[in-house]
Amino acid sequence: MDYSPEAGMRPILVTGAAGSVGAVGRTVVQGLRRRGLQVRALVRRDDGRAQALRATGAEVVVGDLTCARDVADALDGCGRMYFGMAVSDQYLLAAVTTAAVARAYGRLEAFVNMSQLTVSEMDATSGSESHQHRQQWLVEQVLDWSGLPVVQVRPTVFMENPLFQTLFSSIATDGVIRWPFGEARTSPIAADDVAAVVEEILADPAGHIGRSYELTGPRSQDVAGLAAEISDALHHTVDYTAVPLQEWLDNDLAALELPAHVRQHISTMARLHLDGRYDRQAEGMAEVTGRSAGGVADFVRKNPELFTR
Repeated sequence: MDYSPEAGMRPILVTGAAGSVGAVGRTVVQGLRRRGLQVRALVRRDDGRAQALRATGAEVVVGDLTCARDVADALDGCGRMYFGMAVSDQYLLAAVTTAAVARAYGRLEAFVNMSQLTVSEMDATSGSESHQHRQQWLVEQVLDWSGLPVVQVRPTVFMENPLFQTLFSSIATDGVIRWPFGEARTSPIAADDVAAVVEEILADPAGHIGRSYELTGPRSQDVAGLAAEISDALHHTVDYTAVPLQEWLDNDLAALELPAHVRQHISTMARLHLDGRYDRQAEGMAEVTGRSAGGVADFVRKNPELFTR
């Protein structure tokens, strides 16, 4: 690719571009390429997902976000960047390494950081959140101190999250929702909608620098409300069976065989749901894109294969 001034705007660096859960990075790359913007996609390994990114016209580089040299090489020549990374016990090291390199680089117009909505309820001594939440809170503090042109994106729970995987799989196998949430309320959002926000900010960051955008679905509702939406989308009744939290952790969540750090994060999210921490309604989606996020029924209609066996 030609990165000379005559070629126009400098490339946009997208990290986590080959991620799996929700694939926000990959969707951002695709959206930016459709706009005709130059994109450099940073991936952990060169595999089929990297090849799919190349097929969009993006430049693909392989690197490790915890390695400063790799980050510096990926960032060289770029004007804007998105930092996103899967839930990992290496998240804090990777994010701080990236921020330090970006600060030393000193040429960014925008640094869009994927955070999490729970972070907005935390402070220096909060202790009820997961290890991942604590790392994300710390990263936001570092970015605040860095002097970088930061935009924080704080989505609530993703519909692609393992928490919702257990819900969808119980519908597919038994025709019911098996969840431990009683009357707790939640407002999940689809990864495509989160990616649309990131894409819009990266395409035109003017007016967004220094801001935080909280993203939720169109409504906060209890599991009975979710069941009604899903029933409407599937054209058959889906009932809700409440199960004790520990039973759900030992059976439904354990069946996913998640790494320990991820399992601790998801189990904490389940507990925070019971504590009412995900009963949130925010308008960040509409602020950035001019439209509301899709609801659970929309997600079901787009992904019918998740609800059948």
